[in-house]
Amino acid sequence: MSKLQVPDGLETFQPEIFAGKVLFCTGGRSGIGYRIVEMMMKHGADAVIVGRDAKGVEESAAKLEASTGRNCLGAPADVRDPEQLKRAVQAAKDKYGKLDFVVCGAAGNFLAPISGLSERAFRTVIEIDLIGTYNTVKATLPLLRETRGAYVHISATLHYRGTPWQTHLGAAKAGIDALSNALAVEEGPRGVRSNVVAPGPIGSTPGMTRLNPGGQPLENLIPLGRVGQTTDIANAVMFLFSPAASWINGSVMVVDGGDAHTRAPYVPYPEAMFNPKMMTDVLKGKL
Repeated sequence: MSKLQVPDGLETFQPEIFAGKVLFCTGGRSGIGYRIVEMMMKHGADAVIVGRDAKGVEESAAKLEASTGRNCLGAPADVRDPEQLKRAVQAAKDKYGKLDFVVCGAAGNFLAPISGLSERAFRTVIEIDLIGTYNTVKATLPLLRETRGAYVHISATLHYRGTPWQTHLGAAKAGIDALSNALAVEEGPRGVRSNVVAPGPIGSTPGMTRLNPGGQPLENLIPLGRVGQTTDIANAVMFLFSPAASWINGSVMVVDGGDAHTRAPYVPYPEAMFNPKMMTDVLKGKL
């Protein structure tokens, strides 16, 4: 099995390719979103990161400024609340005067069979992932029209096949893909592009920990022989924001090492469906 290294993007893209540009990222406080922002800033962009945890957002923004030498505004907001997002966008406009790029990356997930998935839990994931994306687009679109900017929405690959215990996440991400496609068609004539990046299993992220609670080794299940890293997703996003992607609109870029073509469930299926103890162990991370 091949062991490919993760390119860090610093040798791939021109150092100042995003100089003078401003990035707005929901879910930018940690994980995939943080790495996207960090890489964009290392290539010249200033940024705004959005998250519910006001203290955490401020701390992450300070770290990003210290590590990149660029400006980063921490804007506390819950993507489920349109008014909070509007205030975050206004703060970005007050500081930078514009927005060029938007990453819709706020997300929530957990394992749950549909028989045990409450209406409230289902609605929560839909509200954070799908409605949060809609709210972000509505709040930022006027500024992106001015700059003929671009969106990248962080989706997933779990809904491209039926994935057990992921009804809620699959429904939300399928909606995000459809939203992006329609946005690309409606706003393309105004010069605004919209694309999706669909990550496969990304190591050392909260999402992957929830989907693989037992920490099963996945390398041998992925054709390229390793799990993804946050840098893999950041590189894909930077490409879609770069001039090289100026004619890419309404596309879904799967970044998963080939996992979607061979993927089996990461937890016991169908055995756990008929074994309550096994199901409990799966949900507690014991398998």
